[in-house]
Amino acid sequence: MANPSFVYKPPMMPYLDFLYRDEDIVVAHKPSGLLSVPGKAAEHKDALISRVNAVLPTASVVHRLDMATSGIMVMALNKDSHRHISKQFELRKTKKRYFASVFGHIAQDIGEVDLPLICDWPNRPKQMVDFERGKHALTHFEVVERTHDANGRPFSLVALYPITGRSHQLRVHMLELGHPILGDRLYAHDSALAMASRLQLHAESLCFTHPSTKQWLNFQCPAPFSHVLAQPLSQD
Repeated sequence: MANPSFVYKPPMMPYLDFLYRDEDIVVAHKPSGLLSVPGKAAEHKDALISRVNAVLPTASVVHRLDMATSGIMVMALNKDSHRHISKQFELRKTKKRYFASVFGHIAQDIGEVDLPLICDWPNRPKQMVDFERGKHALTHFEVVERTHDANGRPFSLVALYPITGRSHQLRVHMLELGHPILGDRLYAHDSALAMASRLQLHAESLCFTHPSTKQWLNFQCPAPFSHVLAQPLSQD
């Protein structure tokens, strides 16, 4: 297995961080290190949806973030809302922006990674590029800044726009670009892993249409590992 030394220690502070709540939806900030949904083992029962359900029993998961990824998640509070928002994700009507700190300086200011992905089954949960069996995966990226850490090691802050939503897509695409995300215990080489105590990947913006009011909603949650405050995403 790829995670022989993994011990689940979910963060307790903040225990639950709501960004928005009404009769149809709840939007929360998931911290790095917390599962989106419970795992099979008893010690993996603590998860964002479990914590939300303790307060809002009808809440259901519409999408997920990797355990190590922090950022915005929306949950539905009734069946109609769940169906409506799920359809938006399925039809790619939502807009998402992630921020990541990656190893080295990316040469291009903007670009895309279009590489098909499949589960690396002997090393699960890792994913890998496979041109024969992999599912289409497309990520647009934009370099926000190129800088160095306190020890003079180069890294880039990049905005990532996943067009598809494959498992570990952003992590593998950055790896294939030659710039693994800092602190990524699954994919980063030793130098990139040593530069951060957590995965430097954060779901910073999520936009979608409200299931009842049909209003375009734009939620933002700044990355905890960056000083950058980004402009809201446009609806166009």
